[in-house]
Amino acid sequence: MTAAPTSSRAHWLPFIVAATFFMEYLDTTIIATALPQMAQAFKVGPNELSLGMTAYMLTLAVFIPISGWIADRLGSRTVFGSAIVIFTLASVLCGISGSVFEFTAARILQGMGGALMVPVGRLIVVRNTSKDKLMQAISTITWPAIVAPVVGPSLGGFITTYFSWHWIFLINVPFGIAALIAVASIVPNERSTQRRPLDMVGFFLSGTALTSLLYGTELASHTETNLTVAILFIVAGMVLGLVSYRHGMRSAHPLLDYSTLKVPTFNVTIVAGSFTRIGIEAVPYLLPLLFQIGFGLSAFHSGLLLLASALGNLGMKMFTTRVLRRFGFRRVSLTNATIAGVFVLACGLLTATTPLALVLLTIFVYGLSRSMQFSTLATLAYADVTEAQKSAASTLWSVAQQMTIGMGIAFGALALRIASHFNGTADVAGAEAHFSVTDFHWAFVMAGLLTLCSALGYRSLAKDAGNNLGGGAPATPKP
Repeated sequence: MTAAPTSSRAHWLPFIVAATFFMEYLDTTIIATALPQMAQAFKVGPNELSLGMTAYMLTLAVFIPISGWIADRLGSRTVFGSAIVIFTLASVLCGISGSVFEFTAARILQGMGGALMVPVGRLIVVRNTSKDKLMQAISTITWPAIVAPVVGPSLGGFITTYFSWHWIFLINVPFGIAALIAVASIVPNERSTQRRPLDMVGFFLSGTALTSLLYGTELASHTETNLTVAILFIVAGMVLGLVSYRHGMRSAHPLLDYSTLKVPTFNVTIVAGSFTRIGIEAVPYLLPLLFQIGFGLSAFHSGLLLLASALGNLGMKMFTTRVLRRFGFRRVSLTNATIAGVFVLACGLLTATTPLALVLLTIFVYGLSRSMQFSTLATLAYADVTEAQKSAASTLWSVAQQMTIGMGIAFGALALRIASHFNGTADVAGAEAHFSVTDFHWAFVMAGLLTLCSALGYRSLAKDAGNNLGGGAPATPKP
């Protein structure tokens, strides 16, 4: 394994990785607002362009599981730098696309870059950060995933309105070049001491399972699709996931090492944390629709209101480490998940006549709790993971995170469909524009209850969980 960078250089690793994460996460969320203009340029309907978004997501599902193996074999700096090059080049190809086919092909290439960039970047930070500094480092690389989904639609609308959709992708070029220079100068090229063979069976099983799950959730998020077909894909994905799990537990060199789930702190962040993220991630999907469809606001004004959540996300970053050190991971994760659930429910109480100050306060506190919970989970995941398990844990964490982002959107869409069915609005027209305010209220209730129920999963954490990272009281040394 290549020697670690000096402490002065290692200090910059989280910021370099965070910059690339922001580029990837922003690109995932910013594109939605540009679809109408892109569809007009390609002379197709907006729905046809959704193929490019789906292709990107499915490419992530296929290639994220193999990222850890590639990094261990070729070296983390080589893979991370190559991922930046692929992602930046694909961004240029997206920006100059002249047809749906060209755009979809470019998005597939971009998905390959993103699938390698995120888990390998996280692995670089975890491997080169001591336990006592890991909390701050993880907090740094977590903020892009928290902020990008909130500011993405607003930024995308601004660029599309005042410039053109091409710049949504082309702005990645200077960031990609700067990141690549920093990676070449600072990031160590670490390899695993073990030469694991590629688990082709595990690669096939994990790829098909994740693809089926994500495609099913993507179908469920569109009101014009058959819900039965979406459910069949989701069920098939779950069955294949179970087969993948059984294979991984029996294989000598599994692609996805599920033995990391035997670590109690890591298990909680994956299992309970996934349900929490699904409930919380439904809100960035539901709120803009509520403001635009339910309240009749423009996309621009809706985006301005959502900035309150972004302020909450960023504001909490200044206090995350201090809060965890003062109260500990168990108390914070349990209490904060409850607060998040309550304020997701509170979003369902908003109406067009609700005072603006109360609307902004509700969204702001939701942003605070969202940031706190995601940072807590991302840090706690590595509290008790051994050095040998870090690569496998980083890969599995990236898989869970990517899955729950997509499933959060799908859960919000599915909750809306269920609410509209029972309220009778689904019979009017199966389109989003015909959802009533009551439909949104019940959708927030479902998302809030899921978040509240997930809080129960954190009760299994030991009282001193994460103390070795500096959370809560100092850990009692073992005799």
